[in-house]
Amino acid sequence: MDRFSYRGLAFTCLFSAVAFGGHIATAQQLNRVKEKDMESTRSVLLDEWKGPHGGVPPWNLVREGEFLPAFEQAIAEADEEIAAIAESTEAPTFKNTLLAMESAGASLNRLSSMFFVYTSNLNIGPIADIEKTVVPQLTEHEDRIYQNAKLFDRISAVYQSEAMKNGELNAEEQRLVEKRYKTFLRKGARLNAQQKAQLSQFNTRLARLFTDFSQNVMEDEKGYVTWISDEADLAGLPESVVKAMANAASDRDSAGGKWAVTNTRSSMDPFLTYSDVRSLREKVWRNYYSRGDNGDEFDNNKIITEILALRSARAKLLGYPTHAHWRMEPTMAKDPQAAMDLMLKVWPKAVARVREEVADMQAIADAENANVKIEPWDYRYYAEKVRKAKYDLDFNEVKPYLQLDKLREGMMWASTQLYGLQYKQISGVPVFHPDVTVWEVTDADGHHVGLWYLDPYAREGKRSGAWMTDYRAQENYRGKITPIVSNNSNFIGGSDGEPVLISWDDAVTLFHEFGHALHGLLSKVRYPSQSGTNVARDYVEFPSQVNEHWLDTPEVLSRFAVHYETGEPIPQELLDKIKKASTFNQGFATVEYLASALIDMKIHLTDQTSIDPDQFERETLEEIGMPSELPMRHRTPQFMHIFSSDSYSAGYYSYLWSDALTADAAEKFTEAGSFYDPVVAKSLHDNVMSIGDTIDPAEGFRRFRGRDVDTGALLRKRGFPVD
Repeated sequence: MDRFSYRGLAFTCLFSAVAFGGHIATAQQLNRVKEKDMESTRSVLLDEWKGPHGGVPPWNLVREGEFLPAFEQAIAEADEEIAAIAESTEAPTFKNTLLAMESAGASLNRLSSMFFVYTSNLNIGPIADIEKTVVPQLTEHEDRIYQNAKLFDRISAVYQSEAMKNGELNAEEQRLVEKRYKTFLRKGARLNAQQKAQLSQFNTRLARLFTDFSQNVMEDEKGYVTWISDEADLAGLPESVVKAMANAASDRDSAGGKWAVTNTRSSMDPFLTYSDVRSLREKVWRNYYSRGDNGDEFDNNKIITEILALRSARAKLLGYPTHAHWRMEPTMAKDPQAAMDLMLKVWPKAVARVREEVADMQAIADAENANVKIEPWDYRYYAEKVRKAKYDLDFNEVKPYLQLDKLREGMMWASTQLYGLQYKQISGVPVFHPDVTVWEVTDADGHHVGLWYLDPYAREGKRSGAWMTDYRAQENYRGKITPIVSNNSNFIGGSDGEPVLISWDDAVTLFHEFGHALHGLLSKVRYPSQSGTNVARDYVEFPSQVNEHWLDTPEVLSRFAVHYETGEPIPQELLDKIKKASTFNQGFATVEYLASALIDMKIHLTDQTSIDPDQFERETLEEIGMPSELPMRHRTPQFMHIFSSDSYSAGYYSYLWSDALTADAAEKFTEAGSFYDPVVAKSLHDNVMSIGDTIDPAEGFRRFRGRDVDTGALLRKRGFPVD
C-alpha cells in the first residue's frame, strides 16, 4: 500500500502548494466574477463552518455544480484581501503584514479543503472536469501573490526591520518571517515583469499537466480489472483474499467474472503473494506496473517529458541549476548531494540482500521442480515460501488476528498511553460518504483536541493508496482553533457485517498514516502555516514512520490482535516468529523503494532537454545495478508522488531520510526499556509532535535525541551491515 501523506490537496494555509491542472482564469474573467458577485448570492460553501467544536465541514451542503462559481467568488475575495495588505499605507509590521497574511483567504482555504477531498476520495461525475478548471485558477492566484511587488516589499521591510534584529519578535515569529521571505524569493518575487509572466506560463501549464497525469493513472486503475470465473484459478489464495475479490466483483456488478483483482496495490499485492497460478500473477503484475504506460489516450510519457522540460526551464529562470536544487533548498538535506549520499550508502547493501533473497527463492522453486527463473511477478510468491521455510512464519496464520476495527482501537490505545489522547465516535456530523466515521479527540483532562475522520474503504473515484489530509489546521493566535484531520485507505469492505481482515503490511500502513494524523492533532502552535504537518518535506514522514513501531509492541498485539472468530489473542509463538522475521525481505522493500527515489532524483538532476521517460528509467536502472527480479515501487509513468504535483518531486528520498531519524528515535525507546516510557514519550511530544515548524527540524530532533542523528540506526533497523 502506498504510504503517502496526501497533504498537498489540503489548503491549511494560503500558501500551501497548488499543483494540478486545467484552464486559467484571466484577470478580465476575475473582474467579471467580482461584478457578478455584487449581484449574486454568496455561496454557502464559503461560509464559516458551523456546528460543534468550532465548526465542521458542511458536506451535506455540497452541490457539485456549485464548486465553480464558489471558487470564482473565493479567489476574488482572496485577491482583494491580499491587495488590501499590499496596498496598506501603514508602515509594514509583523502584525499588519505577516499576521494579516495568515488570516487571508480563509474562505478559499475552507472551500479548497472540501473540494480536494472530492478529487481524491469521490472523483466521479463532473469532478474531474471541475478540477481541470479550478486548479489552474488557484495556480494563477498563487502566482499573483508571490509576484506582488508591493507585498514582497512589505515582507522584506519586516524581514530587515529592527524588530527582527533586537528580539522584539520571538523565535517562532522570526522563523515565520524568514521562511515567508525566502519562499517569496524561491517563487520569483525578484524577477522582472517579463520573467514573472514567463514563470506564470510555466506554472499554469504544469498545473494542467499534473491533473492530466493523475487522472490518467486513475483511469488505468479503473480500466484494468483481472476477472476470474474458474474456481481453479483461485488456487493458493487465502479465504480472506477470495472474499475480498468477490466483494470487489460485486461492487462492480459486472458479468466479467465472480472474482475481481482490481488494479490497485491493496488488491494486487496479496494476489501476487499467494496465487499459485503464475500466468495470472503475471497478468495482474503487468496491469499494475503498466499504469500510464499503455500507449493509449491515458499514456503519461509525453506528459512527463513536458513536465520535466518545464521544471528545468523554471528552475533556471529562478536561478537554480536544476529542479532538484530548487525543490531541496528548504529541506533538511538542503542539497541533492546530501540525499544522494544517504541513498547510495544504503543501495549496495540492499542490492546485496536482494541477491541473497533471490537465491533462497530460486532454491525453493528448483526444489519444487517449478522450472522457472524468478521474475518480478514471482518475487512476493516465493518470498512467502522462504518466510515459511526460514522462520516457520505464514502470514496467513497472522491475518485472522488482524481485524481492521481492532487495530484501529489498538493505535488509538497506544496514543492514549503515549500522549493521553481519548477517542469517542460521534454521530450527527456531516460526512462526504457513508463509509466515513468521525471521532472526537480529547486530552487526558477531557478537553477537546480535535476531530479525526476515517475513510477506510476502496470505491470507484477514490485514488489508490493511503494518505492523511487536514481539513483545518490548529492555531492559537485568533483564539483556540482545533484541528480536523482524516485518514484515508483502500481496504476492501467486508460483506454481511463480517470483520475486515488486513495484511501485516496494511497494518503497518494504518499506523503510519495515523502518525500523520497525530502530528496534526497534537500541534500546539500559534500560526496555522507552522501547524502540525507543515514542516520540511524530508521531516514530515518522521512522525508517521516512528508511529509504525507501536504496532508490533507486545502491549498492542496482545490486546488488539485477536482472532476474528474466537476472540483469542494472537499466540506468543506467532509473536516470537514475527519479531524474529522483522528484517526478512528488507532487500526487496528497500530496493523497491530506493529505485524510485534514485530515479526521481536523477531525472530531476539531468541536463537532458527532452527525456524519454521509459528509456531514462531503463538506462538508469541498468546503470545503478537494479536487480531484474523486482520492479521499482513506482514506475515513472504512474509515479503520482512526483508527477501529480511538485510536492514530492526530487523529494521521494524523504522517506529514507525520515527513516534514519525514525530508526534512531526508536532506539531511544529501546534504550529506555519500553516503547511506552513516559519520559521519552513526553520528549517526543514536546520536541517533535507538538511544535510544528516553529523551530528548525534538526534542532527539534537534537533536543529529543540529545545529539544529531546516527544513520547507523537505519542500517541496523533493516538488518544491513553497519560500516
